[in-house]
Amino acid sequence: MTTGFYSDERTFWHSVGLQALFLPVGGWVQPPSGAAGADTPDSKRRLLSLVQASGLIAKLRSRSAEPVSEEDMMRVHSRRYIEEFRAVSTAGGGDIGDHAPFSRGGYEIARISAGLAKAAIDDVLTGTVDNAYALCRPAGHHCLPDRSMGFCLLCNIPIAVEAARARHGVGRVAIVDWDVHHGNGTQAIYYGRSDTLTISIHQENCFPPGYGGADDRGEGDGFGHNLNIPLPPGAGDEAYRYALDKIVAPALERFRPELIVIASGLDAGAADPMARMLAHSETFRALTQRMVEIAATLCGGRLAVIHEGGYSEALVPFLGHAIIEALSGCRTEVVDPSLDICVAQQPGEAMRAFLRETIDRLAAAAG
Repeated sequence: MTTGFYSDERTFWHSVGLQALFLPVGGWVQPPSGAAGADTPDSKRRLLSLVQASGLIAKLRSRSAEPVSEEDMMRVHSRRYIEEFRAVSTAGGGDIGDHAPFSRGGYEIARISAGLAKAAIDDVLTGTVDNAYALCRPAGHHCLPDRSMGFCLLCNIPIAVEAARARHGVGRVAIVDWDVHHGNGTQAIYYGRSDTLTISIHQENCFPPGYGGADDRGEGDGFGHNLNIPLPPGAGDEAYRYALDKIVAPALERFRPELIVIASGLDAGAADPMARMLAHSETFRALTQRMVEIAATLCGGRLAVIHEGGYSEALVPFLGHAIIEALSGCRTEVVDPSLDICVAQQPGEAMRAFLRETIDRLAAAAG
């Protein structure tokens, strides 16, 4: 198994300014101690460092990528948005959306981040690698065609997918989003299309605030090609595995994709400051192994994993490392020191039974 790994030092230089968690500093919000807010580069940089320190990097085909072109971006985003983004970035930065601040040069860095996703998908489709992991920053799945949102400045996966369609003629693509927050940008872009299946497993009502989306199935030609799986806070390991088997796998089997892309946010981890789920490194390892099996059966193994959110600097490296081990089939000596604690915090049987019933109802509604 050859796994591609895509990263670029410049993406770690992206700055969202000084924030206390996700609140801009000022007024009644005091400056934070230590790191400046939630979306710092450290969780992603520490994942890269762990991949290097463990020796796993030697088992991967590692490289950077070229920034996406204006043509690539225009397939997904409006010209007005791209021009405004570039102008504000050049002028020193700002926020032209909803909770998505950036500093000078944010436009150029976002193009590199999307370029990593594009290169990962391109290499999977050409057979250069069997599967791929792109360590993108900033993330993309909240960004709308004409507005940034939730730390996301370009919708990385749709940009990469549409570039692949233009270059390789790939048809049916499935995007499975297990970021703890709803993938509203990806959903908006493909909501009326039947060539792309979008599935989001997320914490109910977390972000965008108050949104669950269980009844939102797509519209027009896209009806039935959008699935949302809102889970209650604290759902934990078993709920993610059960949802994958009961809803995600059958939907993929019905759709028969030619390529599967995972929007891999790691903020469902037990200690993440931006959500309240209880997933752990073995959750992500198991989910990835299952997706590798599904991809092998349905689309010749063509699977690309694109990094989205994840804000716990201590735990994100172990969650991401488990995913990359599962993709590559290489197990290192790395041991997640938080695993015993996270396993002990899982819901009890009564809650697990309730969660299974909830997922069964969602599965029935999904068809």
